[in-house]
Amino acid sequence: MGGNSRALVQTLPFGEAAPHRSSADAVLECADNLAFMRSLPDASVKLIVTSPPYNIGKAYERRSPLEQYLEQQSAVIAECVRLLEPDGSICWQVGNHVAAGEIVPLDVPLYPIFKSHGMRLRNRIVWHFEHGLHCSKRLSGRYETINWFTKSDEYSFNLDSIRVPSKYPAKKYFKGPKRGQLSCNPNGKNPGDVWIFPNVKNNHIEKTIHPCQFPVELVERLVLALTEPGDKVLDPYVGVGTTVIAAVKHGRIGYGCDIVQEYVDLAWERLHQLRAGLLRTRPMGKPIYDPAKPYGGHR
Repeated sequence: MGGNSRALVQTLPFGEAAPHRSSADAVLECADNLAFMRSLPDASVKLIVTSPPYNIGKAYERRSPLEQYLEQQSAVIAECVRLLEPDGSICWQVGNHVAAGEIVPLDVPLYPIFKSHGMRLRNRIVWHFEHGLHCSKRLSGRYETINWFTKSDEYSFNLDSIRVPSKYPAKKYFKGPKRGQLSCNPNGKNPGDVWIFPNVKNNHIEKTIHPCQFPVELVERLVLALTEPGDKVLDPYVGVGTTVIAAVKHGRIGYGCDIVQEYVDLAWERLHQLRAGLLRTRPMGKPIYDPAKPYGGHR
């Protein structure tokens, strides 16, 4: 996601790119995303994970009529589909567009755009979090969606790499030929399509100047499930580099761009900290803080 809670320091005019900056496992540029993606070859990326602006007037976006916003998204999505490998995936994380008190779930008008390119929706994952804006005239929003599309019916999906602890790990069959054997997978269960991760607010360990980060552990789950080591992962709205960090952390190659130079510089700084073992991220699988439990359930 792109954004800044302060005045923007430097942005690029539409269609321009800053000098190329890359390393062996990452390419991060201050660039318009269409210009950046058009420099990459067809079918060269295994996974695209992103969270585009929601067109609600954040500091990093220009609010526009919903129809115009969807046209802009359509151009970006078309480039993403071109870049995707035949067995690759796109994960588009969005929330609600809000106008005059009315909400529009952005995944609803975006779905036909993906479908027009032949993309197949595998899951509409609900990301639930506990903190956010407190509304007075409607229920406070506490979820967003991750829409997982594949380019074909043959796609990478590594369930074993993202299994979570089973609710009843010692449960066994009580009758039949498997009586006495474990009735669940000993490696854990499928995490399902409702994911609970804390959103990155002021007290989150990963918080930066960006107002709309998503947590590294959310992207890690997608990277592990939908790619193999050495695969390329792209975020065309990379913000402060969360997607690239999750990719590099697990032996993938990360690509990303943003129009805010300050964000790209910070993304590089975070990536260098990761390589040095100094980047603090919330560990995958860490329980959600529960004030009713001793130490919040973290010990």
